[in-house]
Amino acid sequence: MGQSTSAAGKIILNGRRTKLLSSKSPIETDESEVSPDYTSYIPDECLALVFQFLNSGNRKRCALVCRRWMIVEGRNRHRLSLHARSGLITSIPSLFSRFDSVVKLSLKCDRRSVSINDEALAMISLRCRNLKRLKLRACRELTYKGMATFAENCKGLNILSCGSCDFGAEGVKAVLDHCSSLEELSIKRLRNFTDSSHEPIGPGLAASSLKSICLKELYIGECFGPVIAGAKNLRSLKLFRCSGDWDMVLEEMAVKEHGIVEIHLERMQVTDVALAAISNCSSLESLHLVKTPECTNGGLAGIAEKCKCLRKLHIDGWKANLIGDEGLVAVAKFCSKLQELNLERLALCGCDTFGDPELSCIAAKCPSLRKLCIKNCPISDLGIENLANGCPDTVEPEGHEEGSNDAVEGGLQENRIEFPSLNSQIVAPSLASSSRSRSGLLLLMDLETENRIASVLLREAAELRRQAEKDGVRAYIEKPNVRHRPNSRFLTATVLEFQQ
Repeated sequence: MGQSTSAAGKIILNGRRTKLLSSKSPIETDESEVSPDYTSYIPDECLALVFQFLNSGNRKRCALVCRRWMIVEGRNRHRLSLHARSGLITSIPSLFSRFDSVVKLSLKCDRRSVSINDEALAMISLRCRNLKRLKLRACRELTYKGMATFAENCKGLNILSCGSCDFGAEGVKAVLDHCSSLEELSIKRLRNFTDSSHEPIGPGLAASSLKSICLKELYIGECFGPVIAGAKNLRSLKLFRCSGDWDMVLEEMAVKEHGIVEIHLERMQVTDVALAAISNCSSLESLHLVKTPECTNGGLAGIAEKCKCLRKLHIDGWKANLIGDEGLVAVAKFCSKLQELNLERLALCGCDTFGDPELSCIAAKCPSLRKLCIKNCPISDLGIENLANGCPDTVEPEGHEEGSNDAVEGGLQENRIEFPSLNSQIVAPSLASSSRSRSGLLLLMDLETENRIASVLLREAAELRRQAEKDGVRAYIEKPNVRHRPNSRFLTATVLEFQQ
């Protein structure tokens, strides 16, 4: 009987449960009352435009919302960065079937892993024939054969950047011979230079399109000399820590009129011969000579005399200190369009050879100067006054003291230059210049005005401290009702008010 009673009880319970389920409110089961998905009315083009405003992480999260969002996000992703390990080859078909519009690809592998090989790069090139930019980092398994296959499939490549790769100069040559639209070439720590790769490499089909070349830490970088000399429209040349004698390379480059506007030489074996060749580049606007110990005043003077369009000059004399007063005087005499001057570790730094007369000469001859950096020089208030009068657009003066305070007089103090009073005037740049600069305003005030402003600030600090004693720490964390970045008009009016 016990078993029959239990069975009957189960039947009764199931019947009650069925009645409860059937008696639910129609509001809970009526599908017509469910809120519609309004995103389904957004066209795919508009949805893709929204995705473009998101960062990579948020785009990945959006791709997990639904199947439609994943498809739209994949078809409209133009930039892709992948870990280029050997196991990537199995995922290439499905990965690039989803991301079929990639034009910027970055393949990076860490030093302890095995990178992708030629086969994987060939598979990628077949699925990304419209690729415009390729970045390779530590892909040591790639050879010149893989680069040649890639170049044949992606002839529209615009930018190639490779670092710590082992395909040698022949791999770069394959890209130059097939990619007629190549504009930027950046090579760093390229390895596996064979005997045949020592031969000069020409620009190939990229001779007319190549505009920027950057070579870093190359053992035999001179083999790329014909590429530099043969680039007809070269605009930017940057060489960092490349071994070999580069005077001849720069001479060959200067023979042809490229219209180059930027040259950066850092820790390179170049002499005044190279600087004399660079002086023939009449359109040069930016020059960096960083730790080139064999360059002297004569080479710099030649550049200053012939390169009238020079706007930015950065010189780091390093240990030799062969550039000093003569070179700087030539720059001040001929480079009237100079806007930025950065001088580090020169013969004029840390000694008495560069003072108020030299700074006054710069101020008189370089009215367009906007940025000046001087380290440990005996500059007084007179020199700073002449700089402020002669270069009114200077918005970022920097002075750094490397020695003792006794080596610096007057206005030059540690990590800054203070401007003295100029007849209680206030010099404020235009609104256009203040919007482009970080400081945006130079205030020239007398000592009395500074004391008045300081007294007001001390009174406000005392009032805040009394309020904190009454209200607690909350007084310090409350958001003040003031402007965070006042403009030039507000600051000028404030100082004028205190000066009256």
